[in-house]
Amino acid sequence: MKFLKTWPAEARRGIVGVLTDIDDTLTTEGAITADALQALAELKAAGLHVIPITGRPVGWSEPFAQRWPVDAIVAENGAAALRATAAGLTKLYQQDAATRAANFARMQQVAQRVLREVPGARLAEDSPGRETDIAIDHSEFTHLPPEKIAQAVRIMQSEGMNATVSSIHINGWYGGHNKLDGARWIARELFGRELDAEIARWVYVGDSTNDQLMFEHFPHSVGVANIRRFEAELAHQPGYITEGERGAGFAEVARALLNRP
Repeated sequence: MKFLKTWPAEARRGIVGVLTDIDDTLTTEGAITADALQALAELKAAGLHVIPITGRPVGWSEPFAQRWPVDAIVAENGAAALRATAAGLTKLYQQDAATRAANFARMQQVAQRVLREVPGARLAEDSPGRETDIAIDHSEFTHLPPEKIAQAVRIMQSEGMNATVSSIHINGWYGGHNKLDGARWIARELFGRELDAEIARWVYVGDSTNDQLMFEHFPHSVGVANIRRFEAELAHQPGYITEGERGAGFAEVARALLNRP
């Protein structure tokens, strides 16, 4: 990972959109900081597309989609999106209602299996807002050691689920979507843009192992400094790393894009 200050100005000038994780990338100690919120607003004011992509649930994301200066929030690892419009909040889904209902019932059974078989496992406190996935807390309000995290992932995968580990949760779901698929989908839905055709004109900012697919795919990818926590576990690292952690790191990315010191 190179320091962000080495990111060539020529490359930065071509960026048209910013995709970003939320937890521990925009947020610090669970809340968005003033500098990160201002960074979002300044990026939007400069004409860039700004889309957070998170493993957090639809219900948790609703107030932020309404209040933050972003085009939309893609929630539940690419399954759904929320967009504020003049008429109110619009929800978009990749799966139809019948598929979501069937998957939801299956996922609750898997969640109960994880709780039974993994000592100390607890559902994430934002679980009531989840529609297309389940989440086990490993670092937000409780602590699971690495071997228990790995055990939970294995159980989800044995049940045919996709499973990823963020900085706070273990997420599991049914379906082919993921953060990258969600980014492609929302760029097409909202802007009629084919992300892969212009991938070098977008940047992704993240902090954890569940951002690896994005780091691998985007020529311009940035990890905020707290990604060092997961460095040994990253098969695919971001191209650049900020000096600041969490929200301060995201604000650093915004300043680089806006050519500010």
